[in-house]
Amino acid sequence: MMHGYEKSDPAIVAMKPANKAGQLTAEQSAAEPTAAEPVEPRAGTKGNADQQSTCRTQSREGVSQALERIRKVAKERKKEKFTALFHHISIELLEQSFFELKEDAAPGVDRLTWTDYEIDLERKLKDLHERVHRGAYRALPSRRVYIPKPDGRQRPLAVAALEDKIVQRAVAKLLNAIYEEDFLGLSYGFRPGRGTHNALDALCVGIHSKKVSFILDADIRSFFDEINQQWLIRFLEHRIGDRRIIRLIQKWLKAGVMEDGVVTISDRGTGQGSVISPLLANIYLHYTLDLWAVRWRQREATGDMIFVRYADDFIVGF
Repeated sequence: MMHGYEKSDPAIVAMKPANKAGQLTAEQSAAEPTAAEPVEPRAGTKGNADQQSTCRTQSREGVSQALERIRKVAKERKKEKFTALFHHISIELLEQSFFELKEDAAPGVDRLTWTDYEIDLERKLKDLHERVHRGAYRALPSRRVYIPKPDGRQRPLAVAALEDKIVQRAVAKLLNAIYEEDFLGLSYGFRPGRGTHNALDALCVGIHSKKVSFILDADIRSFFDEINQQWLIRFLEHRIGDRRIIRLIQKWLKAGVMEDGVVTISDRGTGQGSVISPLLANIYLHYTLDLWAVRWRQREATGDMIFVRYADDFIVGF
């Protein structure tokens, strides 16, 4: 059964799922963190700076209104699927996503930098938008790089091509509007207004306010490299009924990683270092860890328990 957001506004269509697999929301934070992210200034000629500023302000307002409508529906309809999200990938959203990227970020296999792409930006974004919407957009393999870890080992990262970064950030903004209404208050990391210090504050309050004598400090080994992609898609389908959005995500998951000129494709992992990877990881852990932890505390624990997760690191107190 199809439900429109409003008869006068067909921007969002939600569909009730066939089953009633509920999601625990008792732990959801009372505070509603803002989804706003800093936008980097655009370099432009002095003569048209005011006009560019006005256009970008109007663009941000239009995008913000669309995201707010999605967020409202996600908050009011916790068990419904979004079946009409794809058309929200507008030129305005792509432009905003571009300017939120780091100007000095390392290039992917395309060797295209932020500064290079900004030249004739309007034409390039229009072409990208057209390719995305007619299905001609193709994700490129990510470039494998390594950064040192504190224990001396190397952490593998995947650096996406610039256009993949732009489209991934656009999709991430749409998904964030939905999942920030679903995620529990115990999860931190790669979420608006829920960084490291917020997680430490929550942990400190929990330890001092509960009867906690034992602490388990854990992380999930090679988590970003080992995520089961099939289960990730199944989890996404609890809320995302727009197959075009699902296909975009599958393109990024299946694009593979290039190292020494060889492309490797795996059915596991999200490509740690890509724009969309942290959000996909949080969605995966929401279903596999967060909801389970809350249910275990409610049904199994015989004493006080605290649980704080930051990405794939988590602390449990008993």
